Amino acid sequence: MRLTGPLRAVAVLLLVGLTWLLANSLFGGDSGSSVKFFFSETRPRRYKCGLTAPCPPKHLAFRLVSGAANVIGPKICLEDKMLVSSVKNNVGRGLNIALVNGVTGELLASKVFDMWAGDVSELLKFLRPLHEGTLVFVASFDDAATKMNDETRRLFEELGSTAVKELAFRDSWVFVGAKGIENKSPFEQRMKNSKSSNKYEGWPESLEMDGCIPLRPPLEG
Repeated sequence: MRLTGPLRAVAVLLLVGLTWLLANSLFGGDSGSSVKFFFSETRPRRYKCGLTAPCPPKHLAFRLVSGAANVIGPKICLEDKMLVSSVKNNVGRGLNIALVNGVTGELLASKVFDMWAGDVSELLKFLRPLHEGTLVFVASFDDAATKMNDETRRLFEELGSTAVKELAFRDSWVFVGAKGIENKSPFEQRMKNSKSSNKYEGWPESLEMDGCIPLRPPLEG
């Protein structure tokens, strides 16, 4: 037997009421707080720079994203602040580098070095005078290696890089190093440019890396 219009409306109202009572019995409180609780539990919590977990005290949260082919620019995020991005209009082909005070977390400088048609001496002038404890964030875009020479690679090795020795034409590269680091940096990824595995025509896929970097204690003296 089919329900008539009024009976159908009553049935719908009863169903809604039962659902509301069930929600309150499960979650407690009023329906508004129940809905809020439900969505807060199902939506992943976001931490600084999109990390899935918070960093410990006296650590800097960061995320690096290399460029995608020669179309989408790289990103460097630190403590939820975008240091380098296409939106800020401060990215370019080559190496996108941000220098950060390793004691305070303050941005010291950011610059782009064209490693395809630029002058590598500009990069050398940028890296040679770094002070002890300076953090160096690097994200590649398009080509990061064509203009690299032996001194450039050595300087990055001194900052803790192991991949820079093999970095080649159009490889994707993200790296965080520090002036005066005693060991190799744990924050580095490289994706080789290979016709057999490239995600984009002529370029490997973009790399993404995040983590927490401990702040250095102030230097004595």
